[in-house]
Amino acid sequence: MTRKIFQSIFSVALVVLFASIGIATSFLYDYYNTSQIKRLKAELSLVADTVNKIGIEYFENFDSTMFRFTVVDTDGTVLYDTQVNAEGMDNHAEREEIAEAFKSGIGSSVRNSSTLTEKTFYEAVLLENGDVLRVSVSQLTVGALVISMLPAIIAIIMVAAAVAGILSHAMSKKITEPLMQLDLEHPSENSTYEELEPILNKIHGQHKQISTQMEALRRKSDEFEQIISSMNEGLVLLDEHGMVLSMNAAAKKIFDVKKDIKGSDFLLVDLTSKMSKAIWNALDGKHSEYTEERNGNEYQFNINSIVSDGNVLGAVILAFDITDRAFAQRNRQEFTANVTHELKTPLQSIIGSAELLENGLVKPEDNVRFVSNIRKEATRLISLINDIIRLSQLDENNEPATETVDLTEVAEEVVEVLTVSAEKKKVELSVEGENQTIFGVRRYIYEIIYNLCDNAIRYNVEGGKAEIEIYKENGHAVVSVKDTGIGISPEHHSRIFERFYRVDKSHSKETGGTGLGLSIVKHAVQYHGGKITLDSKVGKGTTVKIVF
Repeated sequence: MTRKIFQSIFSVALVVLFASIGIATSFLYDYYNTSQIKRLKAELSLVADTVNKIGIEYFENFDSTMFRFTVVDTDGTVLYDTQVNAEGMDNHAEREEIAEAFKSGIGSSVRNSSTLTEKTFYEAVLLENGDVLRVSVSQLTVGALVISMLPAIIAIIMVAAAVAGILSHAMSKKITEPLMQLDLEHPSENSTYEELEPILNKIHGQHKQISTQMEALRRKSDEFEQIISSMNEGLVLLDEHGMVLSMNAAAKKIFDVKKDIKGSDFLLVDLTSKMSKAIWNALDGKHSEYTEERNGNEYQFNINSIVSDGNVLGAVILAFDITDRAFAQRNRQEFTANVTHELKTPLQSIIGSAELLENGLVKPEDNVRFVSNIRKEATRLISLINDIIRLSQLDENNEPATETVDLTEVAEEVVEVLTVSAEKKKVELSVEGENQTIFGVRRYIYEIIYNLCDNAIRYNVEGGKAEIEIYKENGHAVVSVKDTGIGISPEHHSRIFERFYRVDKSHSKETGGTGLGLSIVKHAVQYHGGKITLDSKVGKGTTVKIVF
């Protein structure tokens, strides 16, 4: 602003300077011309009076370096000239001032030189003898005069420009200094030019309004940030060009973003064709939805457009973690299929044996074997139904009675029940460690230890061992069941606690397992807030550790 004011003042000063020089030169030149003409006429009048009295002989002793006098005869012949030999001069009858003098008694004219640097003033008068006396004088034209005065004019302009520059700088600084010191944060407290008061008052009112709006906007922004940061769902806001406006912590985790990408193209973050297509659909005003697995989790992505007054301003991406829901759905489907299969197998065996007996197709000596098969399959069916009922009870999260449970006492009870099974398998079953108690559901604790020990016996080798160890670790009660059985290969470790999952289905049928034991263990441990760890190697045995 100071620079503009300086340039304006300096420009005005220069314009005024040049205008003043031009006007002064014009007036002075006109004044000089007028004075020269008056003087020329006066000189002509004096010389004409003398020539009328004395005659042309007057010029014999005449000396004039300023004016030139010429005497012209009635036919235009030059009779005498004070500067040039008259005999060599042209006829002057056609000259404007001569012709005018012969006609009216006096004549005047002005003629420029061939170079246009000089002009000559002519005045003529008719003498008493009929001849014409002419006087002339030459002087510089305005252009030539300005050129001759150019050094002086340039000097004047430079001095004037320097003075104008200094004064313009001081004046512009003086004008803008109060403006530069304005406190726009407190417009009403300024004391400056009176003309600015209406503007300052308006700014003050707008400042208050903006402050109120900014405070409200800040509160809304803080609320929005708190809401989206606490969301479990991923939220990404994009502008109309697909650039990121906001991304909450959950979205950064889902899309594996380590730094702030605000202002970046979201398609550089997620390069999948599904997301790219969904975003462009949203920017066209269409809704998109799809599911995809990322980092081992299942996510549902909803992409919608942000519309205001019929215009699409951007897009919003919502990512929902549906891992549990998808897992539960798969579990339900698998559970239904497995239950159907597991119930159907013993029932078909029972029905088949019964039909053979009913139709008399069994030899008398085989009746016992078929009846035994019916009893065995019925027992297996009851065991399976009981396991399903237990799992259902655990899934329903019912609140059974809780009490102080002695883990060693429950373990010894399990050993007593499974002693016969262990002896048949020729497996040594034992309990070691110190007494530990927890507050929980005794029946569930029994199911945990029973199923772990039952598996340790079922999948053990002949002459092997199954050891139950109870101890305290970092202030927590621990139950460890270790066997010297066949072991489990690493690829099955993450799935053995799933319902009906069997490492070796043929072997499981031989051992009579239902495939629900470890699933019951997992749910019962989760109910007590415990943790399960598995250490197993093929051919070297398995250790399952429960930390309550």
